[in-house]
Amino acid sequence: MARYKVKTPPTNTPGERDSELSLFRKKADKNLFNLVDSETIRLSGSRVSIYKYVPSNDVDEVYMESRQKTISPTPIKVWAHYDPRPIEENLSEFGVEIQYDQVFIFNKSYLVDLLGRDVIPGDVIEPEFQDVKFQVHEVQEDSFESYGVYHLMAHATLLRDTRDVSNEDYTDVSDNIGGKY
Repeated sequence: MARYKVKTPPTNTPGERDSELSLFRKKADKNLFNLVDSETIRLSGSRVSIYKYVPSNDVDEVYMESRQKTISPTPIKVWAHYDPRPIEENLSEFGVEIQYDQVFIFNKSYLVDLLGRDVIPGDVIEPEFQDVKFQVHEVQEDSFESYGVYHLMAHATLLRDTRDVSNEDYTDVSDNIGGKY
């Protein structure tokens, strides 16, 4: 957090400021804005674990997607803001459908410091107090024109039938009921 500490005092001469009405330099304003935004997410959000997706060149030509998604086995704990909701199962003419999309909001500077990059589609997010995992499918940047990008909004869908994110070993051994797992 020392990186976001504002060390620049107000300037009295207009030549050192960005404009006549500004008390601080713009760089100090950006650092202060990042500090306030990061603290707001930390106070109103909760910890989540992010499993980084490592893109590969192994792409199926028919489905145009990676055959074997490589996901880091070690999670990185970060702070995020999101609204936890109960899982709804709707009955339609095609059977039971689970429509559970979640939006996670991160402070960009804080996240890049810990993750080393932005959140990308394919990353897996696991909230600390829920036993569910989400896969990111879209990332949007939220910004002000004068301050630049300060929020990353990751839209994620619920991952089902996963016990472990990185090591999914499916065997042909039948369970007690007789099905395969």
